Amino acid sequence: MWSGGLLDGGLWGGAGGRPRGGGLVRAGVTGPGAVARGVSVRRSPVRGAGVRVAWGPRAGGSGPGAGGRTGGAGGSSGGEGSASAGAGDGAGGRPLVVTEDEDLLDDLLRLCAAAGTQAEVSHAPGRQDWGAAPLVLVGDDSAGRLAAGRARRDGVVLVGRDQDDPGVWERAVAVGAEQVVVLPDGETALVDRIADAAEGVGAQARTVGVVGGRGGAGASTLACALAVTAARAGRRTVLVDADPLGGGLDVLLGGEEAEGLRWPAFASSRGRIGGAALEESLPRLHGLRLLSWDRGGGEAGAAPVAPEAMRSVLAAARRRGGVVVVDLPRRVDEPVAEALAQVDVGLLVVPAELRAVAAAHRVADAVRMVLGDLRVVVRGPTRGGLMAEDVAELLRLPLAGELPADPGLSQAAETGAPPPGSRPRTPLSRFCTDFWARALPGASTEGAAV
Repeated sequence: MWSGGLLDGGLWGGAGGRPRGGGLVRAGVTGPGAVARGVSVRRSPVRGAGVRVAWGPRAGGSGPGAGGRTGGAGGSSGGEGSASAGAGDGAGGRPLVVTEDEDLLDDLLRLCAAAGTQAEVSHAPGRQDWGAAPLVLVGDDSAGRLAAGRARRDGVVLVGRDQDDPGVWERAVAVGAEQVVVLPDGETALVDRIADAAEGVGAQARTVGVVGGRGGAGASTLACALAVTAARAGRRTVLVDADPLGGGLDVLLGGEEAEGLRWPAFASSRGRIGGAALEESLPRLHGLRLLSWDRGGGEAGAAPVAPEAMRSVLAAARRRGGVVVVDLPRRVDEPVAEALAQVDVGLLVVPAELRAVAAAHRVADAVRMVLGDLRVVVRGPTRGGLMAEDVAELLRLPLAGELPADPGLSQAAETGAPPPGSRPRTPLSRFCTDFWARALPGASTEGAAV
């Protein structure tokens, strides 16, 4: 269940896990030393396994120490907040923390909680635990003794506190670390790295921004069609309505009453938002997830989105791969600039009219200040002998393609017809299918799951 500022259930703000007043909001950690509460440490009966801790939120509660679990061979059932280190008990997707420095351990467990995950702690990890964990956080105090006889692997991070210690880099090389993080300055980056590992993050989503060269150019229709086409081809798809003054993508998709969170729930978000939690919280329509504006009216529906919230939401949407399509307004303010910074390719939709080209020139100049790859989509019919190539040349932009007129689109939302992109043989759907075939590596015109 998500509520308030979305700090429960993995949707969470607070840069680096440090909200005002110290500790974690609704995560059960309130200050230094809090890690000791609700955490059981047991010496493993398995030789060489060292000491391990399973740490996380209680089931149905807010403190550390969840639910206990049963170890593998040689282990035993843990009570609330306890863990056993049996021979068959692997990391199970949790990061592995290796340190004997109690203060550093306290900080690392706090950062793991901020990333929405539990941690496995071992003073002397065995070969299986060392190799199976998605991420290994090695305290600088333990690097020396781990260097000898330890198999090299990816995903090892050396964590220290002394920025002026030149020897930290030598110890990092010796232990096989690919990154050195110095606390407290590196907390935000480390929380992101931990959360990425816990979520199993791979390739980021291909992100396309769509903006109209003038009002009524058809940008929202194209954004909707691109998303529906990608979802129809089996790709994980998130459609983001970033234009608060637009007609609403939920209307185009027929989802005004669909259950799920809207922009006001995220308007003041800070810090990292969990990708899986975001996806699960949004309305699901036509095989895609939609983030749109609230239609309830009043102050909540019109609440502006902070730049940090735009950055956090789009980063979360992209983290799980697939496709993200963003419908952008023509005015580039701070939140829109944050959105453009995460867009891979932008499509500027321009009707083939001289006045539309003049208006689009100003929009293109503003967008290109942030986005490097902006292309033009020329919407027909052409008038006065103005061809698609002419529009692209006048705007000094690469031509992404020409979109033929589709008289039925304007009546689709009014009549309850299928949304743009849902009928594969229309000119709009064919344009979108061809676009994704070129934009996505290894894609065919039929599409393939990412």
